[in-house]
Amino acid sequence: MTRDATGPAPAPAPPRRSHGGRTPWLYLAPALAVLGALLVYPVYQLGLISFLEYTQAQVSGGEPTSFQGLGNYRALFRDPQFWQVLLATVLFAAACVVATLAVGCALAVLLTRVRAVPRLALMLAALGAWATPAVTGSTVWVFLFDPDSGPVNRLFGLGDFSWTYGRYSAFALVLFEVVWCSFPFVMVTVYAGVRAIPSEVLEAAALDGASTRRTWRSVTAPMLRPILVVVTIQSVIWDFKVFTQIYVMTNGGGIAGQNLVLNVYAYQKAFASSEYSLGSAIGVVMLLILLAVTLVYLRLLRRQGEEL
Repeated sequence: MTRDATGPAPAPAPPRRSHGGRTPWLYLAPALAVLGALLVYPVYQLGLISFLEYTQAQVSGGEPTSFQGLGNYRALFRDPQFWQVLLATVLFAAACVVATLAVGCALAVLLTRVRAVPRLALMLAALGAWATPAVTGSTVWVFLFDPDSGPVNRLFGLGDFSWTYGRYSAFALVLFEVVWCSFPFVMVTVYAGVRAIPSEVLEAAALDGASTRRTWRSVTAPMLRPILVVVTIQSVIWDFKVFTQIYVMTNGGGIAGQNLVLNVYAYQKAFASSEYSLGSAIGVVMLLILLAVTLVYLRLLRRQGEEL
């Protein structure tokens, strides 16, 4: 007996479950495992020590470790120096981020307007600054601005002016060094993004009579916003936790601690004063601040409908 051609059509086969959502996580699994092994346990230990009484006496085994709860955080927040250092860190990091982004973006645009040979020379010089270790770069900058034998003071006729003696001049000197070793990342990243913009868009802006500044503000910058978000967050993280440049160039935080930032302040509490629990508490506070800044920034961009 044959089936009538006009009979009901067979039911469609159930759709196969797609595994596309799992595929990216499978590719990311090795990197996530490595990052978890390198970050989760140290962060756990950092948080644990911040809730304990952990000084040199506990490290050497002379006294037992005791649980302090939020005692270390209360002591930290009652310390006026902590709030002074926190404010200095925020202002210094903000200045570094703004200066780094300004220099990096300006040079990225310049790279698109020069010929191949100057572009290659600028790229090599920037990558050389980027590849220089922080200790080496800081030592070189200290020599360049040395009041006795530094070529900068001789060139500008500053005599024996000491850049590291005053609070603001020392911060400015460190800012120059931080920008010098940080702008290549911004420059290379933004340059790659600019080169990826279709030339038809820039040509249309030029035909409409837009100036270079207007083209950057109205066309280039909006199209580069996802890239600018990445370099901004990276710069905030790097500049907020600057340690080597401050420690080397101001000899551990400047005269009477006038150039302390949170990272150097935590180092002094943990290792110079052997108050490891307070140093850990400062580290936890820094971690929470950076997480909050990153999450708020991403949330604001999501509200604006930006694709990241």
